[in-house]
Amino acid sequence: MSFFGNASRSTTVTTTQADKDIEVADPPTDSISSISFSPQADYLAVASWDNNVRIYEVGQNGQTQGKAMYAHQGPVLSLCWNKDGTKVLSGGADNAGRMFDVTTGQSQQVAQHDAPIKCVKWIEAPQGGILATGSWDKTVKYWDLRTPTPVSTVQLPERCYTLDVVYPLMVVGTAERHVQIFTLTNPTTPYKTMMSPLKWQTRVVSCFPAANGFAIGSVEGRVAIQYVDEKDAADNFSFKCHRRDQSPTQKDQSLVFAVNDISFHPVHGTFSTCGSDGTINYWDKDARTRLKSFEPAPGPVPTTCFNRTGTIFAYAVSYDWSKGHSGMTPGHPNKLMLHACKDDEVKRKPGKAR
Repeated sequence: MSFFGNASRSTTVTTTQADKDIEVADPPTDSISSISFSPQADYLAVASWDNNVRIYEVGQNGQTQGKAMYAHQGPVLSLCWNKDGTKVLSGGADNAGRMFDVTTGQSQQVAQHDAPIKCVKWIEAPQGGILATGSWDKTVKYWDLRTPTPVSTVQLPERCYTLDVVYPLMVVGTAERHVQIFTLTNPTTPYKTMMSPLKWQTRVVSCFPAANGFAIGSVEGRVAIQYVDEKDAADNFSFKCHRRDQSPTQKDQSLVFAVNDISFHPVHGTFSTCGSDGTINYWDKDARTRLKSFEPAPGPVPTTCFNRTGTIFAYAVSYDWSKGHSGMTPGHPNKLMLHACKDDEVKRKPGKAR
């Protein structure tokens, strides 16, 4: 483990918004791929293309301090925490899953695939915690961290692009728009297999807090709200977002951007979307309405998360590889930002609750 930012450093404040979101000191040196708050305290884990995972402590006034850092042997693509907040789990382009123990400061490899690990998620099952890893080798593997071999391996129809878990629901989105839905009481066999309700490549899936459905976002600036049970099918719908008119005179020709991440609020059940257009939206799926929209900084927003109480919303501003290698030009911003959530931004509109 290496520490960085030896002294507690106050964060700088951006002036791109009236709200003055707070910029985290000592951000990663390359694009930010995944961020996650601890379920127990305001510690923020950050995965980057610079091969490192960083852990920051967020103070009451938004000031941040780097607490720890550990490395993969390739870009880190995904991370999560275990339930008690003592371990960070991460997966990357080195085909390895790693575990960092916050209490001892030690990291070790705990998972292995034949291709990059795109997604890692912690499953807090009644019989104990399990790590799920989804890879471009077209498998999901389940790991008991006490043993070096997977508990079981599930073959996917294509490469895993995105995966989310709210026990007992797990949803996997793969290449070629396949979606597999698992009930984790039977984790090795899909409960349901379907094609994405969206016409273009899947970018992200995110389970509802009630574990009865999921939101799915595509590269074509759309999100679909999808319930698992057929009896709720009437509540399924999709909507356009992360688009902008090409010009005031060409409103029928929109520029279309990828939906990079979807994060559900832990208290209110509303959710955020972020995109390659550099904007963030908050939505109420039950009222089918947008609660707030803001454009925090020039540059794509690749990943977001709420803290455990829903009072802090973290987001990254960095290149999201939506234009491939040629789009990685010098001068791209690389920032990690903290937004203080106000109730009127994230509370549901009065009406039915699901």
